[in-house]
Amino acid sequence: MKHTQIYVLAAILTAIGAGAFAYKVWALDFPLVPDERRTAWQVEARVTFPALGRPIKARLFVPQTSPGFTLLDQSFVAPGYGVTSTHAGPNTVATFSINRASGKQVIYVRALIDRSDVPDAPPRPPPAEATPRVLSEAGAIAADGLIKEIRARSADTATFVALLAQRLRATKREGAINILLGRLPSESRIIRTAVDVLNRAGIPAIMVNGVDLGRDSRNARVVHWLEVHVDNAWRAHNPTSGEPGLPGTWLPLWRGQAAFAAVTGGGGATTTIAVNRKFEIALSAALRRGEQLDQSLFRFSLFGLPLATQEVYRLLLVIPVGVLFLAFLRNVVGVKTFGTFMPVLIAIAFRQTELLVGIVLFSVVLAVGLLVRSYMETLRLLLVPRLAAVVIVVILMMAIISVFAYRIGFEAGLSVALFPIVILAMTIERASIVWEERGAREAWQQIAGSLAVAALCYLIMRIGQVEYMAFVFPELLLVVLALTVLLGRYAGFRLTEIWRFKVLAKDA
Repeated sequence: MKHTQIYVLAAILTAIGAGAFAYKVWALDFPLVPDERRTAWQVEARVTFPALGRPIKARLFVPQTSPGFTLLDQSFVAPGYGVTSTHAGPNTVATFSINRASGKQVIYVRALIDRSDVPDAPPRPPPAEATPRVLSEAGAIAADGLIKEIRARSADTATFVALLAQRLRATKREGAINILLGRLPSESRIIRTAVDVLNRAGIPAIMVNGVDLGRDSRNARVVHWLEVHVDNAWRAHNPTSGEPGLPGTWLPLWRGQAAFAAVTGGGGATTTIAVNRKFEIALSAALRRGEQLDQSLFRFSLFGLPLATQEVYRLLLVIPVGVLFLAFLRNVVGVKTFGTFMPVLIAIAFRQTELLVGIVLFSVVLAVGLLVRSYMETLRLLLVPRLAAVVIVVILMMAIISVFAYRIGFEAGLSVALFPIVILAMTIERASIVWEERGAREAWQQIAGSLAVAALCYLIMRIGQVEYMAFVFPELLLVVLALTVLLGRYAGFRLTEIWRFKVLAKDA
C-alpha cells in the first residue's frame, strides 16, 4: 500500500509539473532555450521618501530610446498615485501625484531595454546659444584662463574636450583647477565643471547620467559623462579621456545636473537602481501573449517580483537540482559525505569563488580547523563551547586569509568569506568525530567525497540551460520532487559496494 502511495504521489507531481510545462511550451510558445542572440536588460529605479500628510508631487526621470538602445516597455508601480509622463528638453519626466499621504512611500519605475541600430547622433534638435552657469568671481577668472590656455593648444572641438578632460583629471592640479574643482572632487563634480567650462567657451555641452549594463547589480552605481554638440550632432565623450565614444554598455537615464528624483510635499528621496540581464527578456513576445490570455498567470509568477528578488530566486531554484543529484550520489552511487546538504551549500559558495579557488580555500580552512578542534579536545570542553570556539577560529582564519590574499594581490582569496561559517564549523566537528570513532581513512574519504560532490553539484548548477529551465519553468521542480520521492524508496546495492560482493557473483 505504501509503495502504491509513493507511485501515485510521484505520478501526480509529474503530471502537474509536465502539464504546466507543456502548456507554456505549446500554448504560450515559450522557447526551450534562452535567446543568446538578443541582449536586453531590465532597469528598475526604486525611490523611497517619507510623506508628511500633505499633497505629494514626485518628479522622476525615466529612460527613453537613445543611441544603441531601444525602450521596449515601461511601467510604473505607485499604489494610489496618479502618473503623467511628459517630455522636458532632452528628458522624459514622470510625475507622480497624490492628494494626501503619510508614512514611507515607495515608487518603482521599470524599463525594458534592448539593443538597437540607432545612428550615433541622438535625434535631438540643435541647442540654443550656450548659457553658461553663473560662476563665482574666482571661478570665472579660473575658467577663462583655462579656456584661453586650451584654445591655444587645441585644433577643434574634439581636441578641446580631450585637453580639458586631461587638465581636470591631472594628478597634480594647479591653482585654477583647484578653484574650479575643490580639494576632493567627485566624478559628478568633474563632469559638471567640464560642462561649465565648455558652455562658457561657447561649446554646447550637457552632463549625462546613466548606468553600466555590463554587469547585474541590485544597487548600480550611477556613471556620468559628457555630450558635446559637434558638427550639428550631439556626441558622447569618454569621461576619463575626453575622447569621443563610450563603452557600449553605458545606458543614459537622464541629462542635466538635476537629481534623478525630486519630491514636493515630502521628505528627501532615496534612489536605488537595479540592473539585470534577464533570461525572460528573450521571451517578451510569449509573456505579452500570456498576459492577454490570463492576467493572473503572470500576476502571481516570478516575472512579477521585484528585480532584486528575482535574482535571489535564480539561485534558489537551481538548488533542488543539486539536491536531487546529491541524493543520487549518496543513495545509488554510495559516495560518502559529511551531512546531507552540506555539499550543496558549499557548491553555492563555489558559484562566487570559482571552483578551483573555492576547493583550495575550503581545504585550508578545514585543515586548520581540524588542528584547532583536535587541540580543543585535549581541553575537555563541552560540545556547545567547543563548537563556538571552532566558529571563532574559522572566522579569524577567513579574516587572515583575506588580508594576506589582498596584500599579495590574490583577489580571489577575498571570496573565502562567502563560505557558510556554520557549515564549516559543523564539518570540522563531524570530521573530528569520524576521525576519532572510525579512523583517519574514513574521515578523509568523507572529506574527499564532500568536496567531490560539491564540485559536481557546482558544475551542474552552473549550466546555463539548467538555470534557464529552473527559472522560466519552475513547475519542472515538481518533476524533480517526484524523482526525489522515488529515489527515497531505493533499497538496492550502491555502485561503490559492488566490489564487496564480487566473490558472491563469481560463485553464482
